[in-house]
This record gives sequence, C-alpha cells and structure tokens, in this order.
Amino acid sequence: MKLAKPIYLFPLVVLALLMGVAGGWIRMGYVGFPIPGTAASHGILMVGGFLGTLISLERAMVMKSRIWLLIPLISGLSIPVLLLVPGWPAFANALLFLASLGLMAIMYLQSHRHPVIYQYVMTMGAVLWMAGNFMLLYSGFVPAAVPWWIGFILFTIVGERLELSKFLPIPKIAKSGLLLLLTLFFIGIWIPFHRYGNWLMGTCSIMISFWLLHFDMAKIAAKKADQFKYIGIGLRVGYVWLTLHGIILCFFEPHVLYYDLYIHTFFLGFAFSMIWAHAPIILPMVLNIRHTPYHPILWVGWIVFQVSLFGRILVSLIGLPEWRTFFGMINGWTILGMFALMAMITLIKMILSQRALGTARS
Repeated sequence: MKLAKPIYLFPLVVLALLMGVAGGWIRMGYVGFPIPGTAASHGILMVGGFLGTLISLERAMVMKSRIWLLIPLISGLSIPVLLLVPGWPAFANALLFLASLGLMAIMYLQSHRHPVIYQYVMTMGAVLWMAGNFMLLYSGFVPAAVPWWIGFILFTIVGERLELSKFLPIPKIAKSGLLLLLTLFFIGIWIPFHRYGNWLMGTCSIMISFWLLHFDMAKIAAKKADQFKYIGIGLRVGYVWLTLHGIILCFFEPHVLYYDLYIHTFFLGFAFSMIWAHAPIILPMVLNIRHTPYHPILWVGWIVFQVSLFGRILVSLIGLPEWRTFFGMINGWTILGMFALMAMITLIKMILSQRALGTARS
C-alpha cells in the first residue's frame, strides 16, 4: 500500500529548524529573535525535533502500513510541547524517547526482512538515538545525550552510504574494518571523556572518514557532471568535516570553546553536509514526488554554508567571539535559505511540468 504524502509533518519539521536556528543565534549572543526556550532547547530541537523526525519519516516511508507514520509524528509533536509547555520538558523528552523506540521497531522489521550489514548498522543508529533520549529523559542534561546522538547520526549515515554503495566491489576485509571502527566508536561512547573515551571516538571518527573518502561511491559521483557532481563533492566535503571533528575530539579538549567545536564540526559540518548532498535523492522519496530539488544555483548556497561554517570554526579556535557570532549568523541564514531554495526549485519544476502536460494534452 502506497503511503500518502506526509505533508502534515513538514510544519513541525520547519518549526524545529526555525526555532533551533534562532536558539543557536541566542546562544552565540545575538538576541534579534529572543524566542523563550529556544536557546536552552537548541540541541533538542535540532537533533530530536529536526533530524530525528526527518530520519524517522524517511524510514517510515519505506514501510507498507501508514501506521508507521505515527513515529515521525510523535517525534515532531515533541517540538510544540517543548516550546509551548516550558514547565514540562520531561513530557517532550518522553515523546522523543517514545519516537526512538518506534524507530527501533521500524529498523528491526526492516533488518529482519533484509538481513544485510547496512540494515544492522542503521538499526544500531536507532538504538543509539534511543539511548541518547533515555539519557536526556533520565538526567535532563543535554551534554549527557550528545555522544549517543552523534552515534545515532553517524551510524545512520554510514549505513545509508553502505546501502548506496552495495554494488561497488568493496573488499570484504574493508567492510569488516569499518564494522570494527564502528564497534570501537560505540565502546568509546561508554568510556568517560577523561578516561580516553574522546580519544577513542575521535580516532575512530578520523578512520571512518578516511574509509568513506576511499571506498564510498561519492568518489565516483564527484567526477561526473551536474547533480551527481553536486552530491559527490558534497559528501566528500562532509567526510572531511568528520575528520576535523575527530581531530577536535582528540586534541582540543582543553580549548575554552571545545564543546562548541566538538558539537558543530559534527552536526553542522558533517550532518548538514550529508543533508545537502542527500536532499536530491531523499526528498522526492519522502515527499512522494517525481521532481528533484536540484538546480546549479544550489552551489551558491552550498559554498556560502561551507565558507561561513569554516569561518565560524576558525575564529572560535583563534578566540574572536564577535566574528564567531557574525559567521554563525550567516551560517544560520544560509541553512534556512538552502531549504527555501530547494522548496522553490521543486515548486517551479512542478509548475513547469504541469504546464507542459497541459500543453501536450491540448
């Protein structure tokens, strides 16, 4: 049974993105949009509300029954609850925990139906999201959940890249090596940061990024033209951000802005680079439409995003707080602009397609 277009979920996703970006600006010192609760809930909005809802939606769309769309809906409903019921953050956190249990169920069924490596890796990603949400629900302390959330995104993306590269002649020993690195990364999450946990996670992040740069099909796509080049280069730049994230974990713990560098080299550098690259593939499937949100003009937004993020990380390392706010503002507006641009591209393609169809019929 073909699932209906889950358009009703997108106001929640957009709300999470808008409020998450606004909260990030407040945390950097810009108070042009002083929306209550967004700064304190910035990480929850971006990881659980935005990324978690999108990933749950992507996985639910593969299922045959519409009932599974309740999972991203539950995740999405945590956003207005978090913002509108400030005295009950545990309720919103409980919704995210419930949604992550639902995603675990989806991934279990999918891996049972297709027992292959990439399904198991993505299933482990869902388990890590559940663990992170449990830590948040239990402690109410976002930093306690962050390593698990990073594992959630990393395992999910690596699993998807393995799925999309399944027809490449990757040596079995290379795949075994990748699984070993993921296992060591998982162990690193459990080890306290002052007992070599950061070093183990950072080293594994660097090695996983090298693996993806060498074996992932993005290396082939980057040599092609048009949309394929955009996807390939976008992915490979994201892998470089994962390398930088690992370096930050290993060597920059004493830095005064370590937490900011640690978080945003991964969630902005790596995760959002993956979003920009995967959008032409994933969004048509999620929206159940034929048209891809790609046009060469996306390169402009992509370059501004990467340059502004690099600028933010660089001035944070140097210690220039005013410039950090400046680059952070540009980066936030670019994120919103990229999604608006993709929506416009898709809408224009749909209008032109309808006109062409009408002309052909007449």
